[in-house]
Amino acid sequence: MAHPFTVREIARQAGVSDATVDRVLHGRPGVRAVTAGQVRRAIQELESQRHQLGLTGRRFLIDVVSDAPARFNTAVRRALENELPLLRPAVFRARFHLHEDWTLAGCVAQLDRIATHGSHGVVLKAPDVPEVAAAVERLHAQAIPVVTLATDVPVSRRLAYVGIDNRAAGATAAYLVSQWLGGQPGSVAVTVSSDAFRGEEEREMGFRTAMRQLEPDRPVSYLAGSNGLDANARDIMARALADDEGLAAVYSIGGGNAGLLAAFAEAERTPAVFIGHDLNPDNVRLLREGRISALLHHDLRQDLNRCCRILMRHHGALPEDQAGEASKIDVVTPHNIPAGL
Repeated sequence: MAHPFTVREIARQAGVSDATVDRVLHGRPGVRAVTAGQVRRAIQELESQRHQLGLTGRRFLIDVVSDAPARFNTAVRRALENELPLLRPAVFRARFHLHEDWTLAGCVAQLDRIATHGSHGVVLKAPDVPEVAAAVERLHAQAIPVVTLATDVPVSRRLAYVGIDNRAAGATAAYLVSQWLGGQPGSVAVTVSSDAFRGEEEREMGFRTAMRQLEPDRPVSYLAGSNGLDANARDIMARALADDEGLAAVYSIGGGNAGLLAAFAEAERTPAVFIGHDLNPDNVRLLREGRISALLHHDLRQDLNRCCRILMRHHGALPEDQAGEASKIDVVTPHNIPAGL
């Protein structure tokens, strides 16, 4: 485990004691396997951020806590690590706590560990539930600011929300569905990963409001509970297709698009319109194949850069400025996929 980092640096990155790190580095007993894994991951994170650590300026250690499918969490990690060197002269280090299908208790416990060990700030994607709001309150009590990413926990002491206007995104999806369906009959299915994510709820509300204005007689069904996972999404859509022979379009808010489209293929049906979110590799492949009509996309790198700058302003490292606007929403079709994807 050769590396250039001090025991203290690794301990702060891993959120454990110096003695624990020393035992892991020298292969001594008395450390749980899960804790040893934390230390190894901390060294990997420091390695990936080594260039940033060589810069001069104020130093910030932040935590990124995300309950989301692996494809989103991977995109968040890559986006932040690409932005870190651009934040000079400040020096940012990030600890990542990224989980797919996380239990609520596990998420809250992680936030409480951060409150205990300390941090310059938390970037949080988590359900909007009282338990999470209470954990944010405990972080606030320890002078640790929280910025919510992509989905908000508005009734909490979080410092700011960074992401798109989710109601506007839902309304945009409704406009696209209505335009592309034209006069074709059929219902629309709206799928979400969970009822607990505020951002998904707001997208769904924006979609329904716009559809009532555009096509008040077109049925809209609500399909929840996939957790953004393909297998779950496939089962949920299969049941919906069995119950509704006229299902013509899908607005996929919560992901699992490969699973949703697999259910259509198994039923030997094809959606006339399919709108999703985010340019992750699975979605780009499906878009290129023409199986997704359009993706609503926003730049995660810009979002995470803004998260860091909000935390810097909170700590007095940047001057105050006006509140930032919501992230820009791009409509990406098979004909304008950004280069390099």
